[in-house]
Amino acid sequence: MATSSTLVAVLAAGAGSRFTGAAHKLASPLGTDTVLARSLAAAIAADVGPVVVVTGSTTPALPTTVTTLANPDWAAGMATSLQVAISHARAIGATRLLVGLGDQPFVTPAAWRAVANTTAPIAVATYDGVRGNPVLLDAATWDAMPQAGDEGARAVMRAHPEWVAEVPCSGTAFDVDTIEDLERARQMLDERTDTWISDTNSK
Repeated sequence: MATSSTLVAVLAAGAGSRFTGAAHKLASPLGTDTVLARSLAAAIAADVGPVVVVTGSTTPALPTTVTTLANPDWAAGMATSLQVAISHARAIGATRLLVGLGDQPFVTPAAWRAVANTTAPIAVATYDGVRGNPVLLDAATWDAMPQAGDEGARAVMRAHPEWVAEVPCSGTAFDVDTIEDLERARQMLDERTDTWISDTNSK
């Protein structure tokens, strides 16, 4: 259900302080791409709306097909990046915001599309019954979102379970936080290459 009323936001503003590699975790190589490039590629391939990337601690090189939104308050937590995305969504007249994270390179285009194809006020991807990303936020929920901190929409989902629909998805919301996570992601990529390439290139 591709529609310009949906803005897709990939949050990529954090410092990644737990990561001890030579580069920022999002810029670290994963296969032929970086962690962020793989995460972003899935959001773009899903083709559900214009894509923005919220940046902060670093300014990564991004495709010209996406819009970069700088978050000067990134150190105050992920919720500030969510607020940057919400402000942009309002500015362009979007009525829904579909949010994912730049450090989750195995969320598939199919997962982005499945969550987008819902009508609940909030829809959240689940993987084997565990909530993850992406998360869809209808405009009616935006005023309830926190202004700061690292919870994003989770606190609102706890406070308003009646707003939330869970969407079972394939793939995994595995995130890269440490150098050990990156090594595990590289192993996972070796195990998943054929499926991942096929899904990434599908529309």
